[in-house]
Amino acid sequence: MITKSRYGWLLGVGGAISLAFGPAAGVCAQKSDNGSDNKSDKPAAVGTDLPWQDARTLADVLERVKHEYVNPVDDHQLLQAAIRGMVSSLDPYSAYLDGEDYDEVKIMSTGQYSGVGIEVSMEDEEVVVVSPFEGSPAAAAGIRPGDVIATIDGVPVNTTTLADTIGRMRGKEGSSVKIGILREGSAEPLQFILKRSRVELHSVRSELLEPGMGYVRISQFSETTGDDLEAALKALRKHNGAPLKGLVLDLRNNPGGVLEAAVSVSDTFLDSGVIVTAKGRTPESKFEMDATPGDALNGAPIVVLINGGSASAAEIVAGALKDNHRAKLMGRTTFGKGSVQTVIPLSGNRALKLTTSLYYTPSGISINHRGIAPDIELERDPKPPSVPVPADAPLLQRDPEVKRAVEELKVPTIKGNGVSASARFH
Repeated sequence: MITKSRYGWLLGVGGAISLAFGPAAGVCAQKSDNGSDNKSDKPAAVGTDLPWQDARTLADVLERVKHEYVNPVDDHQLLQAAIRGMVSSLDPYSAYLDGEDYDEVKIMSTGQYSGVGIEVSMEDEEVVVVSPFEGSPAAAAGIRPGDVIATIDGVPVNTTTLADTIGRMRGKEGSSVKIGILREGSAEPLQFILKRSRVELHSVRSELLEPGMGYVRISQFSETTGDDLEAALKALRKHNGAPLKGLVLDLRNNPGGVLEAAVSVSDTFLDSGVIVTAKGRTPESKFEMDATPGDALNGAPIVVLINGGSASAAEIVAGALKDNHRAKLMGRTTFGKGSVQTVIPLSGNRALKLTTSLYYTPSGISINHRGIAPDIELERDPKPPSVPVPADAPLLQRDPEVKRAVEELKVPTIKGNGVSASARFH
């Protein structure tokens, strides 16, 4: 894997952005010139000095807003908004990150934070526990999947946004938080007093679907994903009592994350070949990353599940495995985010998340705004089963796409003069 000492990369969409540290704040000054006045009325060309008319207009607007807007605002508030607007106007993924946004990026990247260890979702205007993390304060206290979080420290939760609830459950390690839970079968709310601790987020989940058939779900790409995948495959082999005969790699609704993690995952299943290339304006933004010898599955077939929520770093993995003829893609066309962002730390716990490269799959294709089409397309909205499947049923019964992927793994494929190992399932 190629690494850089000053630059790192991230890929993601929406709120699941992941961090890759960039250069120090001083580099930002090197990327923007401040020089003599440009008195032309025409817009300045890229790379020229800041036009004095635009600077004067900005100052005029600031003064007008400051003195005539209906509510008082200060210079700091206005200038922060101006910076935010300037960066966000570049593209949908570049952003100016203040303290809270920057902290969230760090958490999503490193996979660590201080809190109670609960994954939550918003369902029917209720904050519902998806699952407590193993070994977390929430798990130790007995909080269960399906519990509804009603209050935090005696104050009702905000049912319009998850961010507020998540933020209130996080806090300094060793501090306490009181969580009120509504649980089916309990007439009164349950109160849990939890002591916050260091929580590790693991982006990889695995299980043995049937003898020889492994399943790995990657929810996002953080700094720990490569190691988590290695541990998951080791556990699957141990549980199976033999090498795996096939693997379902589930990247559905994976919004992306750290580039190096995507490269590590791809390299796990590749013996050789290009994984990804990128092109940008600076030397650091131009790179090629190649696979190293060693395939963790020794050539056993792989089916990668994808859909419209598979984006960015997930698309790098899908593209690398497809173009190197290492896996079949099944599902629906991916999101189509083919750009790389670098997080550049600034002073005051702020940062600039800036698009610095476009990346290309091994075949040299940019998937930006196009996505990656599956080898085997599945219908978008399959009909629900006539008989509801219990929530605790095995995954092969609950998820028809996983079942279809396993069926595909069992189909023999002709290679050269013989039949591949997948024919052994018949």
